Amino acid sequence: MENDKELYKSFLDGNSESFEKIVLKYKDSIIYFISRYTKDIDIAEDISQDVFVYILLNKEKYDFNYSLKTYLYIIAKSRAINYIKKESKVVSFDEIEKFCSEDEELEEKIFKDNKATQLRKHIKELKPDYQAIIYLLDIEEYGYSEVAEIMNKSVIQIKTLAHNAREKLKKVCRKESAVYEG
Repeated sequence: MENDKELYKSFLDGNSESFEKIVLKYKDSIIYFISRYTKDIDIAEDISQDVFVYILLNKEKYDFNYSLKTYLYIIAKSRAINYIKKESKVVSFDEIEKFCSEDEELEEKIFKDNKATQLRKHIKELKPDYQAIIYLLDIEEYGYSEVAEIMNKSVIQIKTLAHNAREKLKKVCRKESAVYEG
């Protein structure tokens, strides 16, 4: 199986199959990552398409010193934030409720068993930076330096955010447990 850099080199050489392999490999995780920002799976899918179109049109911009996955997530985060900034001026309360209900539908598709659904619910209660940190470190299993690059923060900031996010998640989970026990 080809690694990402080999696939990308093949894509640069004009092999469209290599590009398709890259898209298939990362599409779902990019959509999920973007949906954490947009709270809407359809919008996340559209933005993910924009990410891959950007790669297709600007293929020479990729720096082989970085992992392709990190590069894709950086572009995805930038596109998601740009969308949020643009839409935040016009989002109504009804639209926010709609985003939340669609996010619950996404939860059911991604997490089938009850424990995973509960954890996902608790993660959703965290602020967006905490959600992104937990997703990138604990679900995608990125290293601190990669996450720092994606989130445009220092490694120290990422470690601090990760610690705070995990502590907050523990507190939320303990609070839920206390409700069930009491």
